[in-house]
Amino acid sequence: MPDGAPHLAGRDDAVARAGPRVVLGVGGGIAAYKACELLRRLIEAGHDVRVVPTGSALRFVGEPTWAALSGHPVTSEVWDDAHDVPHVRIGREADLVLVAPATADLLSRAAHGRADDLLTATLLTARCPVAYAPAMHTEMWQHPATQANVATLRSRGALVVEPATGRLTGADSGPGRLPEPDELAELARLLLERGTAGASLDLAGRSVVVSAGGTREHLDPVRFLGNRSSGRQGYALARAAVSRGARVTLVAANVASPDPAGASVVPVVSAADLRAAVHAAAVDADAVVMAAAVADFRPATCTETKIKKAGSPSAPVLALEHTPDVLTELAGERRRPGQVIVGFAAETGDDSGSVLEHGATKLARKGADLLVVNEVGPGKGFESPDNEAVVLGADGTRTPVPYGSKESLAHVVWDLVAQRLA
Repeated sequence: MPDGAPHLAGRDDAVARAGPRVVLGVGGGIAAYKACELLRRLIEAGHDVRVVPTGSALRFVGEPTWAALSGHPVTSEVWDDAHDVPHVRIGREADLVLVAPATADLLSRAAHGRADDLLTATLLTARCPVAYAPAMHTEMWQHPATQANVATLRSRGALVVEPATGRLTGADSGPGRLPEPDELAELARLLLERGTAGASLDLAGRSVVVSAGGTREHLDPVRFLGNRSSGRQGYALARAAVSRGARVTLVAANVASPDPAGASVVPVVSAADLRAAVHAAAVDADAVVMAAAVADFRPATCTETKIKKAGSPSAPVLALEHTPDVLTELAGERRRPGQVIVGFAAETGDDSGSVLEHGATKLARKGADLLVVNEVGPGKGFESPDNEAVVLGADGTRTPVPYGSKESLAHVVWDLVAQRLA
């Protein structure tokens, strides 16, 4: 190796091709620098990644960087290595094509079937799942031409995730930001799992609402009544719905996790906040999944100043009042025709009945279509990456979900929702 030549970390070619084959397409936007971290995440997950940038992308991140990180040669031209016919071979051999960032220009060329560089030619020959993560200024994203191109790509079976909202290139902010690399890598994992199973984007064109986390009911500016919900199950539901093509609104109560790629996140604090946000989002939703742990009670009063311990002869007595039952409201008169309503019930058995008996009673009382019943306790349900549940249907069905990841449970829930929407 000559002095000054890049070292490719000694990756063995056979090892590099052991995992799923991912094509990472990179459009010519400033967010191309984030794709370097995405590439690293994909490789760490065991994927064999081939980077196919546009010519404009190479003005932001050079060919040596992509080659060093991926262990593959990199070009944007169909003429390079023409004897290998790369413009056909790369797309045919891929298990997933992920374009991040997807600029307005690239979305337009893809939608119109252009094949004027290696990336667009690869998109035409790919017969695997294809996903686009758009990144551009808000005005470009919202322009009718871009929205028409996105609609065209979606109608052909591609997954085009909604961009994140946040700080853009300059001082402006709004929708158009590339989702974070960790979340895009997670989306890739979900798509590869679903692609291996031969599953389609069965929620494409559907609008869904998911609530997650645990509400907080304040007693004073410092203290609140809360619960142990981490929001993991709700976030898993949101990610799974995005990977199946849905437009997702995620109402998140006090969750510290990064926003799932492609989901529109509405942060809330209290049960009243969550109720308002969910009702607003549910107006045009095809399905609502209430995975959040919503407080049943709240303090009757909230003081404007901290309740002091010093000088108080006894602890204060809390007067509590009921919070509105959001799930019952959604399943009642507010429900849209054909809308599927799903609730979650974190239960414990007691002298009056078992976990499932309490769940069945709650399903009948709430009026939901599905109720996910899971037993909670030490190491169960809350604050855990795994879960176990039984999904009860209003039609009398019972779907056991064995102990496993919350992502697995999420897909079972969406399977049942998709059946009812169909």
